[in-house]
Amino acid sequence: MSNLVRLPQAFHRAPRPSPADHAPETEAETQFALGLEQGLEGALPPAEAAPVLDRRGPMRPDRLSPTRRRLQGQAYAWAFQAVDGLYLLVAGLVAFAIGPAPAGVYATPALAVMISLSLFETYGFRSRQGLAYHLAQTSVAAAVGVLTAIALLSAFLPLPAVVTALGPWTVAAFLGVYGLHGVWWMMVRRWRVDGRLTPNVVVVGATPAAERLIGEAIRSGEMNILGIFDDRLARVPSALRGVPVLGDTQALLDHRIMPYVDRVIVAVPTGARDRVRQVIAALRPLPNEISLLLEDEIAPVDAVAVRRNQTISDLPLARISGPPRHLGRAITKRTLDLVVGVAALVLALPIMALIALVIRLDSSGPILFRQRRQGFNNEEIVVWKFRSMRHDLADARARQQVQADDVRVTRVGRFIRRTSLDELPQIFNVLAGEMSLVGPRPHAIGMMTGDVESARLVAEYAHRHRMKPGMTGWAAIHGSRGPVDTPADVRRRIQLDIEYIERQSIWLDLYIIAMTIPCLLGDRQAVR
Repeated sequence: MSNLVRLPQAFHRAPRPSPADHAPETEAETQFALGLEQGLEGALPPAEAAPVLDRRGPMRPDRLSPTRRRLQGQAYAWAFQAVDGLYLLVAGLVAFAIGPAPAGVYATPALAVMISLSLFETYGFRSRQGLAYHLAQTSVAAAVGVLTAIALLSAFLPLPAVVTALGPWTVAAFLGVYGLHGVWWMMVRRWRVDGRLTPNVVVVGATPAAERLIGEAIRSGEMNILGIFDDRLARVPSALRGVPVLGDTQALLDHRIMPYVDRVIVAVPTGARDRVRQVIAALRPLPNEISLLLEDEIAPVDAVAVRRNQTISDLPLARISGPPRHLGRAITKRTLDLVVGVAALVLALPIMALIALVIRLDSSGPILFRQRRQGFNNEEIVVWKFRSMRHDLADARARQQVQADDVRVTRVGRFIRRTSLDELPQIFNVLAGEMSLVGPRPHAIGMMTGDVESARLVAEYAHRHRMKPGMTGWAAIHGSRGPVDTPADVRRRIQLDIEYIERQSIWLDLYIIAMTIPCLLGDRQAVR
């Protein structure tokens, strides 16, 4: 039984050129062209014999979405089930209120229909499944559920009475579930077109295993492979099955596409243990999830630390590292952000209006200060704050961190920075989903510690971006707030941030929120 919204096919075919524009030059190209003409699902682009001009590849969606906006299929499958179940429950209550039959007569078919919908995998939404097929599948599942319920109830009640009582309910149930699943199918289709439901992947290693993985991805649509990276650029083709080779491992670390990548798959042969170690070590600074594609059934456990095995397109993967993946915990955390964020905004609006007024009266310049900072998975986000510095001396890139008695800070700025009231506008970042109430504090892009960029002082610096940044956090309540002036300060903050990410829970978040105000009041010596 599967309740997953399956990862969709994102193979967007470009408009097919006419024969006059391009004639297949090889037998492989001819077979691929015939496959497209005949609609064959297994048709694959041929291996490249010449440089590929299109650097987007066959699976790159029309619009890239940051990983924080990626939709979790399982969560939406649960939501669809909940709405279906609620509708059947309401229909049963209405039928019970106006009909003569007991409540159990309506509860039994409602439960049977829900079980049948799940057994028939109607919440799978396969990528190649059309609307007509899905609605037919839904109708069959609902019919099986109703007939099963009638068979069960007829063992205790007369069959004519059961059929008579369930007649109006059955019609309402069919129409409602039929309409709802039409809506679900259209929503899933739109998310697929937007590229928000399918994970984006890059592959390290232009190997035969990578080529097989690309073929499976095109056939199944379970992931978008955006590019390939390989240190042996002089020995590998410019593309595999249309997916471009974008550079070497160093290029991968700095590539602008990485904030949109959910997973890095290492396709290096598992038997080449030294090379596996080297690749994993080179990818260590990334916040993205890293998995090893296993070419055999046994992972080289002495070569890498394998945490959990998975499969994609029936190909085995070993998860090496990456952000924590707890769907229930993520949903709970986002719910907490919305509920507490809305309440905090309502309570803070009068204070925010007063702060805005005194900033306007104290110095010239805008009331709000915008700064680009690093968010989840190294995504660049714009963080809002009340302006606390003189506008002509503003430092949006944090090249010089604030010092004690900093002449750039205004009179009002000293107070709102000391009390962290300057960060109240970040509630809007929380509500927008760019930040969380609790998490590692967002650092400015290119922030300097002395003469060195802070990110270069700790190899695991980007690991703090494996979770959304927060208005407050574990580091903040342990005294690591404000500027980090020395490498030791940077290392301590990163250590506290990673400790929080590994321990995160709803109870820890509530504890940090409760401790934030006492810590701020008792931390008057901190330079901010």
